[in-house]
Amino acid sequence: MNYQNTVEWLFAQLPMYQKVGVKALNKSLQPTQKFLSHIGNPHHQFKTVHVAGTNGKGSVSSMIASVLHEQGYKVGLYTSPHLKDFRERIKINGNEIPEQSVIDFVGKYKSYIEENTISFFELTVVMAFDYFAQKKIDIAVIEVGMGGRLDSTNVITPLLSVITNIGFDHTAILGNTLGEIAREKAGIIKQNIPVIIGEKHPETQQIFVQIAQATESPIYFAEDDNQTDLYQTDLKGNYQKKNVQTAQTALRILAQQIDINEESIKKGLAKVVKNTKLLGRWQVLNEKPLVVADTAHNAHGLQQTMKQVSQQKYNKLYVVLGVVDDKDLSAIIDFMPKSAYYFYVRPDIFRGLGADILSEKMQGYGFQGEVCSCVSDGYKKALSNATANDMIYIGGSTFVVAEILE
Repeated sequence: MNYQNTVEWLFAQLPMYQKVGVKALNKSLQPTQKFLSHIGNPHHQFKTVHVAGTNGKGSVSSMIASVLHEQGYKVGLYTSPHLKDFRERIKINGNEIPEQSVIDFVGKYKSYIEENTISFFELTVVMAFDYFAQKKIDIAVIEVGMGGRLDSTNVITPLLSVITNIGFDHTAILGNTLGEIAREKAGIIKQNIPVIIGEKHPETQQIFVQIAQATESPIYFAEDDNQTDLYQTDLKGNYQKKNVQTAQTALRILAQQIDINEESIKKGLAKVVKNTKLLGRWQVLNEKPLVVADTAHNAHGLQQTMKQVSQQKYNKLYVVLGVVDDKDLSAIIDFMPKSAYYFYVRPDIFRGLGADILSEKMQGYGFQGEVCSCVSDGYKKALSNATANDMIYIGGSTFVVAEILE
């Protein structure tokens, strides 16, 4: 099989959360552990940092990886989901896993994959660990896919665990209260392993403290870290300030175990996009009109991005909006600007909510807009309507942004 055939086979053969939702999830680490054991436990061959959280975990993971790269380490980075190409999930020093490595892995273990119940995400995790071991990396930064306790990545024993924040997302799986969600994400806290908590919250703080005490894990709250100066980052979203604070705290604690100097922290944070090729975080696609794409898709994330939208200077705001079919619009509606004109789109995935249904629901909340045939159609209509002094925001779903970046 060539690369395209291989990826199509993966998507067709394996359950994938982005396509089918909860049915794709194995509520056990056992399939991942069994697969890793089958191929020789490659995740035992390198050091790791583990990053969970409702929002910001991809940015924080990329920040830490960029700093370690500047320090001179050979750094693996595992993130999800991908935006344009499957290979974005698995990188070493910013370079994506080669197409041939994907082909070879699937070819070698195709029979095992077909004979065992393995999710798409489980396979990508194992593929990443196998590739990192083959390339003899020094350290890998591993982003949790969802939750933490039962996430496939939670088979590692890291040097450091990081939990960026807690908000409402994937409630059908993780729980309906912040406390329940916090307990799932706190599942990455390991015995005697330091843990960094990015944001404090009355409903979650004591939960983290209790679990850290039970596991005898040193716990640090980034908000308590007396950081007089936060370094600049090339990631433009205002919400990145909290992520920088979390990353800087994590890196300074990590520096107690491996060599990391202050100059590398400063340089690495300034070159996150260059060093890791991170996409879709307040990504400016055009200046006149101002066009911004952002992958924020839950209440916690959209609250931050819409606040930054309100701070921009423009005559009129246009929003290209699409969501998945299990999105609770009532949770995000208060953050969406009613003065904007909306182009409703359906992300091109199985779980994409129909643009006509989204339009009807948004109209019920008092929003104005029109239905578009696809994401690119929505973007073209927004561009044709906007003047040089207007703004276009593209988002609501990671998959909407992915189509725009193609």
